[in-house]
Formats: sequence, C-alpha cells, structure tokens
Amino acid sequence: MSASSVNRRRILSLWLPRLPIDRIQRFFSSAGLGKNNNEPNIVVIKDVNALVIHALDEAAERLGLYIGQPLANARAMCPDLKVFDADVVADAKTLSDIADWCDRFTPLVALDPPHGLFLDITGCAHLFGGEAALLQTLVRALGRQGFAVSAAIAGTSVCARTLTRQATGSIVADGEEAAAIERFPVSALGADEAITTGLRRAGLKTIGDVASRNASEITARFGARFSTLLAHALGQGDAPISPRKPLPDYIVEKRFAEPIATDTMIAMTLSRLADTLIASMEKQGKGARRLEAAFFRTDGVVRAIMVETGRPVTRSAVIDRLFRERLEALADPLDPGFGFDMVRLSASRTEIVVQEQRDLDAHVHDNDELAALIDRIAARIGGKRVVVHLPQDTHIPEQAVLAAPAQHHLAAAMQAEWPDRAEGEPPLRPLRLFDKPEPVTVPFATVPDGPPHQFTWRRAKHAVVRVEGPERIAMEWWRQDGKQLTRDYFRIEDAEGLRFWIFRDGLYEGEVFDADGEPAPPRWYVHGLFA
Repeated sequence: MSASSVNRRRILSLWLPRLPIDRIQRFFSSAGLGKNNNEPNIVVIKDVNALVIHALDEAAERLGLYIGQPLANARAMCPDLKVFDADVVADAKTLSDIADWCDRFTPLVALDPPHGLFLDITGCAHLFGGEAALLQTLVRALGRQGFAVSAAIAGTSVCARTLTRQATGSIVADGEEAAAIERFPVSALGADEAITTGLRRAGLKTIGDVASRNASEITARFGARFSTLLAHALGQGDAPISPRKPLPDYIVEKRFAEPIATDTMIAMTLSRLADTLIASMEKQGKGARRLEAAFFRTDGVVRAIMVETGRPVTRSAVIDRLFRERLEALADPLDPGFGFDMVRLSASRTEIVVQEQRDLDAHVHDNDELAALIDRIAARIGGKRVVVHLPQDTHIPEQAVLAAPAQHHLAAAMQAEWPDRAEGEPPLRPLRLFDKPEPVTVPFATVPDGPPHQFTWRRAKHAVVRVEGPERIAMEWWRQDGKQLTRDYFRIEDAEGLRFWIFRDGLYEGEVFDADGEPAPPRWYVHGLFA
C-alpha cells in the first residue's frame, strides 16, 4: 500500500431514514405508551399548499406508501392511517443529540442534513477493533435506541453517502469507490432533480454510464458543480467535511467496561484525566484557558460541562477544584442514569505559559490568588456574572463605564486609570446610576436653563433647597444620528437631606416639539442618588 493511500481519509456516513417517525415513537415509548407494530404511522409536512408524507414506518411502507405522496392519496389507500405533523426543529435537535453521542468515536462529526451525519474516522478505527467492528457497534447501539440506521465507510464523503442510500453496511477500500457505486442509479448521487432527469433522458441511467463519458461533456451539459460531485463520488478527490465543533487542542478520555454512576468515581476519573491533560500540555509549555468535561451515558445522552479561567492553568488541582465548584452549582444536576461508560476531558483553548518571578514579587502572588478566586466564583455562578469595570472615553454618563467579564479583563481593570476626585470637594457623579433614568414630575422650573424648585419622584414630593449646576452634556451626534437631546444635569439636595442627580432632557424651545411642531416643555429625569 502506498504512502498516499495510508494517509487518505476514511469517512463513515450515517443515514437515519425514519428519523422523524423514530423520534415520535421514542417519545411515546418513554412515556409508557405502547405501539402496535401493524398500525401504519406517517409524518406529514406542508409542500406547495398540500400535505405530503415526510417520513413513514415499516408498516406504512409495506402498504405501498412512499415519501412525497399526498396525504389524501395515502388516506384513500389506508383509512386507518395514523398521522403526525412534522417538527423540523425537533428533528434537528435529535440529530444534533445523536451527533453528540457520536463524539465518543471521533471528535470530527459533521451534519449531513436533513437526516445524516459524517464521521471522519481516519486513524481511529483500530481503537474499536477495525472499521467493520466500529460500523457494527455504532449501528447496533443506535438500533437499541430505537433508530433505523444505514451506514457505510468509504474514502470520500460523497461515496460513503451514496452507499448508505443503496448498499448499507458497505466498506469500500481506498481506490475502489468507482467500482463500488457504478451500478447504482444516477439519483443516488443526490443531485438536483432536473440534472437527474436530464441524465436519464440522455440515456445515462447509472453512475457507471455517466462516469464512462468524457468529463468535459458532462461539465458542458450539467455544470461544474455536478462534475465535481461525480468526481468526489468516484474517489477522485474530495472536499473536507465541516465538523460541527472545532477540534480541541488536547483531548484525554477514559472508557469503562462497567458504567460508573457515583460522585466519587466521577471525581476520581476527572482527577486522573486532569493529570494526564496537564502532563500533555506541559510538554509543549502550554496551559488551559477553556476546559470541557463530557459525560457519555449508556442510553446515548451526553452531558457537557465547561469552565473557563482567567489565566492558563498548569495544575491539575486547579482543574479539580473548578469542576467541583461547577458540578456543585448545577441547577440541573448531573444525572448518571444507568451510568457513564465514557468521560472525556478536553482543552479547547490553550495558551503558552509565560514564566514570572514569583518568589520576590508579592504582587504576582496577589494577582494569582485574585484570578483563582474569580475563576472559582465564575465556575459556580457563571463567567458573565463576575465583572470588572473599565473606563470609556466618553462624557455620556451611562456609557462612561463598561462592565466586562473579569476572567478576560482583569489585567486591563488593574491598569485602568480613573479620573481623580478633587480633595475636599463632593463627588461630581453618583457612585451608582440607575439602569434607566426614572422620570420625575416638575411643576415649574427656572427657564431657560434653571433647576426645578420642587419635583415628584415615586409619588413623593421633594422640595429643593440646594442646587449645583447646570452641567450641560451634548450627545455624541456622530454616534447617535442626532436623535438624542442635550441634557442639563443638576446636583440637588431636598429638605430632608437627600441628594439627587437630575437632568432636563432637551433645551427649552430648541429641541422638544409636540405633534404639531410647536415647542413643548422638556422632560425631567433622576439618573442617580448620591450617598
């Protein structure tokens, strides 16, 4: 065998022809509702203002029903037909769940809509006893879960996909793709109906007939896209599949002959995997920033848990602690069901570790402890809920501070420069602003730019005794398209000693108009409270 053939990819194609009806029957089975195997069931979908068969079970197929048949014709053939409406979203979710389960065989899993998957098994089939054993294991497992499955393996995705529709269970050696599919009808290629019809009219009924013609003739008559599809089906090159998930930088996993279900065994497994993962990354001087633990249940359910860190992690004890915090804080606890038969730990984001002087610099130790604390809190309550505030180059109050995830912006927050407060002077801004300015009622105020003499806020009247201002803030017209009004802010103290930050939204007789285009009085708002 040549070196080029050794390096060729191997693609396993899965096709679930009855996925919509299998999903519905699985739901009824899980609910304890039995099914009569002799009762025909179909799923219908609307097509050009008519209901047609979208999927059907074996009983319906034995009656001569077929996909695409109008529902009216099907009912005429079988009045006792049981009909379900199609749910494309639920079908896609089920296919995605099956793809998650297929991750146990290879991390390179791609969707082949509407009811198929591609698995790149290059170099990993020997882990499951060879390609034949892998195919049988996968088909039998999905069959036990209640799915009708067709599968095939070939050197290209198009060839493997064609075989799943015509000769399930086939395993085609590299270089034998053309011979394996030449007898199949041209419709098996999955080309447009117009192209398939044109080929038949030209007397080209099988893939072998088309392959025997000159490639330039086929391209001139049916287009370059079809010629490329045909070449890939014949094993003459192939486009790479598009995995639904990016390949992690590092992966370690543990498989179990007997499923595990206890918290102790799960924790021990994660700890051992963390040791192995850290050892692998340490060889290349890297640390993990994003980690994911995937738990594969025996019934096909997959649960994934992810944690992120502010700095590259280089110790397995830190990984243990983060996942322990995450597992303890789950709103939906990790349900082992009948047990997990595989646990995988992967580092999907890694960085080169920069060595720092840690013996003499106390600030480095403080920063490490703070970053570790943030990681633990984020693992428990979510990274988006732990934030730092960064100053922004704008004079608009509600935009002057940006709340950013602390794990990713801790260094920037520690180096940020904030405006200094004048000693002996009261603050110019409240410590905290309202999420949205709250409207207040002002019966009268000094015009055109004076403060209110009293106002009503939250049904309480406040008499103004001291005022500082106005501080005029014009909106950034180059960002706001001129829709925001000019604000005049006042620092106000009422008779009870409460201090408010109030602004008038708009200038008198300059920016606020009613529906008739006449000048209207501006509105007033309270934006924050001083301590």
